[in-house]
Parts: sequence; C-alpha cells; structure tokens
Amino acid sequence: MNIPLRTHGNKTKSGQKWAKFTYVGKETKFITKLFKNSSVNVSYTTHNAISKLLSHRPTTNQNKFDSSGVYHLTCPDCKMKYVGQTGRSCCTRFHEHIRDFKYANQKSKFAQHLLENNRSICPIDNIMEVLHHTKKGKLMDTLERFHI
Repeated sequence: MNIPLRTHGNKTKSGQKWAKFTYVGKETKFITKLFKNSSVNVSYTTHNAISKLLSHRPTTNQNKFDSSGVYHLTCPDCKMKYVGQTGRSCCTRFHEHIRDFKYANQKSKFAQHLLENNRSICPIDNIMEVLHHTKKGKLMDTLERFHI
C-alpha cells in the first residue's frame, strides 16, 4: 500500500518536525505509531473532505440537462427557488414540472407556486440550473439537503 509522506521543513519553536500522512485507514495508524517516540509530530489529511464531496463538479455531458442530479428551479417573476433531485434526466423532470403547471396538478410544488401566484413559465435554460450531477443515493440526498 502506498501511503504518501510529506515532511514539512518548518520547525516549531521547540525544533520539532512534522510529518503529514493521508489517512487511508487502520494501516495509516499502524505506520504513524512508529513515530511515537521520535521527535517527529504526525498530522493527518484526507482526500474525501466534506467540502470536496459537496462542491460543484462541472459536467462533461454535451447537454447539462441529460443526466440525473440535484437542481434548482427559479421563478421567472419573483426569483423564488425550488431545490429538487431526480434519478432520471433533469430534462425529463423539468417536463414533469411543466406538465403539472399546464394541467394544474398539485404534484409539483414549483408548479403549484406558479399557479397560485399567476406566474409565467419559461424555457428550461432560463429556469433550471443543475447544481450537481450525481446518481441516485445517499450522496444525492445529502446534496439536496445541503442546498435546501
């Protein structure tokens, strides 16, 4: 197993050196115990920090609405935002919101807002923004809650 080791040239006031390990599990703890009786202090880092998991990842798709993910819809008149998620394409989900608006269904909260406030509807490019492209699951649920 390859565990990256970076030693920093900066010394503390007491003259101690620091070694920084990328934490990968119990193996990292085992290796860092070797430094316990040395003059080297140990610190840990990780690759899956919450900021990296929740940050926006640009899409590589030709059409940004062709994949699943977390999105928001913006009311064209009052700028109210609705955050949602879909395991299907965002384009498919947008058309469901439009259908609910057109037929006055109460299934979509966004369509309900438009109907109750006599708002207009606009094309997908003007209303929908895909916040994260991801597959259905716990990460998608977490991303949706984060944006709400």
